[in-house]
Amino acid sequence: MTDLNLMAIFARVVEAGSFAEAARRMATSRSAISKAVAKLEKELGARLLNRTTRYLSLTEIGASVSEHCTRMLSEAEQARKLVDSLTTAPRGLLRVSASVAFGTLHVAPALAEFLPRHPELKIDLSITDRWVNLAEEGYDVAIHVTGDPQPNLVARPLAPVRRKLCATPDYFRRKGIPQTPADLVAHNCLDYTRSGEPGRWRFTGPEGEIAVPVNGPLHVDDDEALSQAVLGGLGVGLLPTFIIGQALQNGRLQAVLSEYIPVERHVYAMYLPTRHLPSKVRVFIDFMVAHIGDEPYWDR
Repeated sequence: MTDLNLMAIFARVVEAGSFAEAARRMATSRSAISKAVAKLEKELGARLLNRTTRYLSLTEIGASVSEHCTRMLSEAEQARKLVDSLTTAPRGLLRVSASVAFGTLHVAPALAEFLPRHPELKIDLSITDRWVNLAEEGYDVAIHVTGDPQPNLVARPLAPVRRKLCATPDYFRRKGIPQTPADLVAHNCLDYTRSGEPGRWRFTGPEGEIAVPVNGPLHVDDDEALSQAVLGGLGVGLLPTFIIGQALQNGRLQAVLSEYIPVERHVYAMYLPTRHLPSKVRVFIDFMVAHIGDEPYWDR
């Protein structure tokens, strides 16, 4: 097998344009570089360089070999960077954007466990429902709820977004428990105006989509505010379990018609494509995946 070090030296010579410059860059002698190239030519059985006292030029074979040797050097450098990214302690500033409800309820509280593990890391957390431009605005990670991740980003799923149609047990005692989506016409349906059509809720049944006209005393554009109204007994709301999971677990809310509500969205951690993910991004996303769990803790 041809000595790979000889190929690396040949690639450096081509890059430098002369034996002397290659020797300077590699901190060795011109004669050592010349001998290495001559040895490579002997091993390959072909002339790679045309030499004169003033310049070097590649032969036809040398040009082809040079492409492979340069690629080999590039891959070796990438391998070194990969090792660095996996072994170097995360440090510096990590800029994270997270949607308002999920970021407030699940990202910010988790940082109390995450940051002490990485004392050389600081986080700049932006809580916003606006889709930030990671490349232009300098964010490392964006955490959003969506059914359609942006195609120019790497999207790692953190959790499914399950929605529940729910109200307080006292409300259902007073109004009755709906047995089918059509029964909702007799209920106070509290409408989240940033999802779907105002005044119409859509479900999925055995025969396909079911659209139900609903009416109620409250229309609100914030799902955390909606959850508070539902918890207050005002009516029925359709809410994600990452907001109301604890209230369902402790019995403050009761879910109905769950078989009619499919999972349509996920929470994703999104970042720009790169051959080697920076360690600060990798450890943060890995932590969030483990922290949430295969079955999200709010759904257990």
